[in-house]
Amino acid sequence: MDSILPGEGAIKVKVLFFGPLAEIIGHRSIDLSLLSGTTVDQLVERLDLKSMLSEGLLIAINGEVGADLDVILRDSFEVAFLPPVSGG
Repeated sequence: MDSILPGEGAIKVKVLFFGPLAEIIGHRSIDLSLLSGTTVDQLVERLDLKSMLSEGLLIAINGEVGADLDVILRDSFEVAFLPPVSGG
């Protein structure tokens, strides 16, 4: 976990994982403390999910699917990672 320097401020977000992604991560949800100003893209990078974006990984913020990677996360946001649905 990154240390928070005095004066930088911190936020806490809830991160949800669905489908096989929950199995890969080992959790269905986690609470993360992040620096104020952290973007969705930085969270994706921190969780090592960047390669999954090209495979169809969707991101929802507070229930709205299709989040832009440049969105700045705010305290108490809920971020969900939704892997592509496969089937026939």
